[in-house]
Amino acid sequence: MRHIPSPSAARADRRHFVAPDARGFGHVETWIFDLDNTLYSHEAQVWPQIDERITLFVANLFGIDGISARALQKHYYHKYGTTLRALMTEHAIDPHAFMDFVHDIDHRHIELNAALGDAIERLPGRRLILTNGSRRHAEAVAAKIGILDHFEDVFDLADANFTPKPNREAYEIFLNRYAVDPAKAAMFEDIAKNLRAPHDLGMTTTLVVPRTADPFRDAFEQEAVEEPHIDYITDDLAAFLTGDVGT
Repeated sequence: MRHIPSPSAARADRRHFVAPDARGFGHVETWIFDLDNTLYSHEAQVWPQIDERITLFVANLFGIDGISARALQKHYYHKYGTTLRALMTEHAIDPHAFMDFVHDIDHRHIELNAALGDAIERLPGRRLILTNGSRRHAEAVAAKIGILDHFEDVFDLADANFTPKPNREAYEIFLNRYAVDPAKAAMFEDIAKNLRAPHDLGMTTTLVVPRTADPFRDAFEQEAVEEPHIDYITDDLAAFLTGDVGT
C-alpha cells in the first residue's frame, strides 16, 4: 500500500525517522489518532488557551493568584500526568465541570486542512480519535479542520473513566469498546511517552512532532525521540499518510 515510506527511502532527517525494525502498515485495519497537537499544528493556538484555562480553574478553586496556580498546576501535571487526575485524586473535583471549563476556547485560528482530510479519508479501514480531552472539544476542533466526518467515533477522557494516556488502562478500555485488535492497529501521537503502551500492546506507532518549536509546551513534549517504542517520526502528517515523506 502507498501510505508510508519504506525504511530504505526514509530521509536521514530525524524528523522523518523510520526505525530499522519498524512495524509496517500493510496489515493495519484501524487507524487511531490523538487530537491535540497531532491533527493540527501549534499555530492553531489551541493548547495555550486550554493551558491558560487550566491555570484559571486552579486559581479559582483554591483562591490563589495566577503565578501560584501555575506552579501548582505544573506540579500536579508532572506528578499525576494530568492536572485533572491530580484534582480528582486529591480534591475530588467534578471532572465534567473541569473539562467544560478548560475547553471553553476560541477556535478562530484553527484552519481547514484539506490535504489532511483527503489523506485520512483514503486510509483503508476504521478511523478513530483517542484523546485526553473531551468529546465536545474534539468534535469542534475536528470539524474546523474538516476531518470530523472521516472518523467513526471520538473516544474521550470520560470514556476512559478519566484515566488518561499514557496509562495502559486507557488504551485497553478503548480497544475493548471498539473491538480493536492492537496487532492490526496504528497509533499517531504527539507525545513520545503516550506511544509506549500502544507499542507494547502491538500497535504500529508514529510520533508527530512540530516543524517549529512550540513555546507554550515543555521541550520534552515535542522532541523527536528515537526509542524502541516509536516506529516512525514525522513533522508532516498529511504527507506521511499519503506516502510523500521520504520519497
